[in-house]
Amino acid sequence: SSGINAEYGGDVAGRKAVIVDDMADTCGTVMKAADLLAEMGARDVEAVMTHGILSGGAVKRINESSSISRFTVTNTLPQCPERCPKLEVIDVSQLIAAAIKDSSSTSTQDKKL
Repeated sequence: SSGINAEYGGDVAGRKAVIVDDMADTCGTVMKAADLLAEMGARDVEAVMTHGILSGGAVKRINESSSISRFTVTNTLPQCPERCPKLEVIDVSQLIAAAIKDSSSTSTQDKKL
């Protein structure tokens, strides 16, 4: 047993599987999940995480994994994609800036009062 309590939608055999989570720290659990999906016959496994903490041996685990083809994180934390060819970093700065701007501006409803 892998120690993973897996919930997934349907049969993954011959399909792309995507692991989605809020953060990846040491990546031990993500790698176990990827290995399990590969054992279940997934043709490709990708991981998508909001916050890539990537501490300890996380980068080494990602690089050495034969189960994971791509590991995507946002730039909410500094990343060094040159250390990990599988790492894709999505820039969310404009999204966060827009959210801050929207939250600090006066709404139409406030102007009516």
